Amino acid sequence: MSDESGRIPVDTLIRDAVIVTMNAEREVFRRGAVAIRGRDIVAVGQSDDVAATVDAARVIDGRRFVVTPGLVNAHIHITGETLTRGFVPDDCPFDEQIVTWLRPLYELHDETDEHVSAKLAAVEMLRTGTTTFLEAGTIWHVDAVVDALVEVGIRARIGRRAWDLPDLPPKYRMTTDEAIAGIEDTVARHGDVAGGRIKAWSMLVGHTTSSDPLWRAARELATAHGTGFNFHMSPAASDPAGFLAVHGERPIVHLDRLGVLADDTMLVHCVHVDDHEVALLGRHRCNVAHCPTTALKVAYGVTQIGRMPEMVDAGVNLCIGTDGSNAGNSMDMMRATYLVAGLFKDARNDPAFFPAEQAFAMATIGGARGLCADGEIGSLEVGKRADLVLHDRQRPEWVPLLDVANQLVWSADGRGVHTVFVDGRVVVEDYRMTTVDEERLFALAQERAELIVRRTGLQKPPRWKLT
Repeated sequence: MSDESGRIPVDTLIRDAVIVTMNAEREVFRRGAVAIRGRDIVAVGQSDDVAATVDAARVIDGRRFVVTPGLVNAHIHITGETLTRGFVPDDCPFDEQIVTWLRPLYELHDETDEHVSAKLAAVEMLRTGTTTFLEAGTIWHVDAVVDALVEVGIRARIGRRAWDLPDLPPKYRMTTDEAIAGIEDTVARHGDVAGGRIKAWSMLVGHTTSSDPLWRAARELATAHGTGFNFHMSPAASDPAGFLAVHGERPIVHLDRLGVLADDTMLVHCVHVDDHEVALLGRHRCNVAHCPTTALKVAYGVTQIGRMPEMVDAGVNLCIGTDGSNAGNSMDMMRATYLVAGLFKDARNDPAFFPAEQAFAMATIGGARGLCADGEIGSLEVGKRADLVLHDRQRPEWVPLLDVANQLVWSADGRGVHTVFVDGRVVVEDYRMTTVDEERLFALAQERAELIVRRTGLQKPPRWKLT
């Protein structure tokens, strides 16, 4: 509704900025504007054209900024590892990392730890330009995690980790009925929090940890509640080997037979898949979260056997994730996007995999599609939520600015994120959180982290002489 002047009243007008829309036409306005009212974008276009149609309570001079949609992190562990970042040695095999290191560290997190962990992860993501994420599944205390995310102001798809097969220590054990009940309770109670900014999904740990009845039940719960379905699969050769030993067929083939796969399904990693599995993923228009930093650090073999280009060709929606803080270690999606753009150029000796424009689409509108939210976020368009990132051009990595896609993917990273909006609310301004006392949070995180490590009794082999 317009005022007496015929102008639309808006809360914020960002004008004279480089606006990267990521709309269907991939329009970039070299001197553009975005107008925000409430939590929505109400105008995008050439700066003078937009300014002539709105009456803004606040005007931001955007000449300093490149404005993009908020990045979408399609896979991240916000509990279990955020408070133990980098503690796990970076030269141990995948199975040792899980059993010897991560499992004991996860076990000792209490409700306060998970609240602090989620808050710290959300702050790091927002400070580096990620406005939305899909969680791997809270380890223990979902309510504490949701409270933290509401306070910080990020957009999230969360869930409760579930499994029913492994012979694990007592705290980790759950029956099939307990796993199903846990998923159903989480989805029912957290299906629509903070005006839909936070929603719960049906989630399994995945790998070889679920029985067929649990796979089917988790799928049915996702369908019944209208959520997505999220799980890990085949980062290493152990998953295909396990499925072949038990079922006589590879994981994606078996999940297809169970009726688990659909266009609302997010599979994480999918490095050790064969051509038939790729075809099945494409047939169902599945989403795959590619976590390049983890693939390199944990040595999955992605550059040798990864079929990410074939997945895209088959119709899979390839998204980008940062994974855990002892795998990828960084939650900066811009760093992960840089790797996505580069890994297969070298692996295939072909610079066509993946151009900067395509990689950045995976980090924005592609991630939004993977989270079943591309009608709401992922691009700067009228009617979508006002999730925006203002990248600071007054930094050496942004000068000169000649090709904004190359600059975003190959030159810049999250350290250049100046201001962030989520749902029309400023949550980062001038490189600082507006919703969180950062110094207090960082001190508390350090304190809780040191306590967790001491309680495990785990000893890292000394590499440097610390005095």
